[in-house]
Amino acid sequence: MLELLAKHQLDLEKTLIRNIDELELFRIQYLSKKGIIAQLFETFKSVSIQDKKQTGLLLNQLKVKANDLYQTYKTNLIQSSCQSFGDLSLPSENIPLGSRHPVSQIRNEIISIFSKIGFTVTEGPEIEDDWHVFSGLNFPTEHPARDMQDTFFIEKDPDILLRTHTSSVQVRTMEISQPPIRKIFPGRVFRNEAISARAHCIFHQIEGLYIDQKVSFADLKQTLMFFACEMFGAKTQIRLRPSFFPFTEPSAEMDVSCTICNGAGCNVCKYTGFLEILGCGMVDPFVLDASSIDSSKYTGFAFGMGLERIAMLKYQVNDLRLYFENDIRFLNQFTSSY
Repeated sequence: MLELLAKHQLDLEKTLIRNIDELELFRIQYLSKKGIIAQLFETFKSVSIQDKKQTGLLLNQLKVKANDLYQTYKTNLIQSSCQSFGDLSLPSENIPLGSRHPVSQIRNEIISIFSKIGFTVTEGPEIEDDWHVFSGLNFPTEHPARDMQDTFFIEKDPDILLRTHTSSVQVRTMEISQPPIRKIFPGRVFRNEAISARAHCIFHQIEGLYIDQKVSFADLKQTLMFFACEMFGAKTQIRLRPSFFPFTEPSAEMDVSCTICNGAGCNVCKYTGFLEILGCGMVDPFVLDASSIDSSKYTGFAFGMGLERIAMLKYQVNDLRLYFENDIRFLNQFTSSY
């Protein structure tokens, strides 16, 4: 037994471990449940009493040495492995993160503004039927918006089409809800238009709807004034001009003071000092009645704006097509806080 212990002690002194695989073989050979150390302890049970003290001392020394050797090589090999991949304790590289598309940023900012005054978000389908896009909004059958030149119909079906505005979600909301209703409706819309610097066949809208008792045009004006000042700055001025929409009466177009010339007049605002950004008005009683809301009891207002137009004003971009081309040189100019 003593000679065997001396032999293993010598073997440990000559041991050279070069990699993780050899380290694992060493552990199995010496330190596992069926390894050399475990077998020596089994043999130790049969050692004579007079030799037990010396044998036990050498056996414990062999076990400690094998464990120390294993731990030392394990630490060194792990450190060596980490160094081959670089120092893992160092901070990582400052990899630039992507940012939201400018139209998405504007969408989220507008939602944030209206959420401050109690508006919640509702979305609806992009493929719609005639009732929700036109008839439920008081569009007469002869209205030009129904023509193939203005609307994308699905497989020439006059009743199924790509929505031309997110007002269709207003109709769906009024059909299943009773006042008070205070919601905004963001989404993508489609119109059969030629693509140019100021127009596109695909664009994004956010519309708003507020219906309750005693809602007035003054409430509409104050809501839009709050939005304009939050979006473009506290010094922003608004201007409401009479207009016409089939689903509101009275109706108006809203202009804001030009963000480029600060109202002084430039070629962008055609030297008027104002730029049109949205349409609005009081919800027509026919629209309320068509959705089973009592127009003798409730009134409301609605508004709608194009996100690309707001983004053009906010970021002073003069070509609408840039928002759809995914040019990384253009998108890299925007940082996201929303």
